[in-house]
Amino acid sequence: MANTSSAKKNVRKMARKTAVNKSRRTMVRSTLRKVEDAITAGNKDEANAALKAAEPAMMRAVSKGVFHKNTAARKISRLNKRVKAIG
Repeated sequence: MANTSSAKKNVRKMARKTAVNKSRRTMVRSTLRKVEDAITAGNKDEANAALKAAEPAMMRAVSKGVFHKNTAARKISRLNKRVKAIG
């Protein structure tokens, strides 16, 4: 439990940042899920479009500190390889 005023303020700040990061992570996961759905459906055009939307969203989350840079690069690389293998 926070006792000092600065610790109480830090708790409030963490709650705000957690909510923002949670929303960013959810948005990124949704874009990745759209790519996954298009891949499983076998629709190459839709998968390409979804991947083009997912990549900047993922990198934006990296710049905000939600994901690590290598994690994002790995996920994008693997998705790209799967999209290319569709047709």
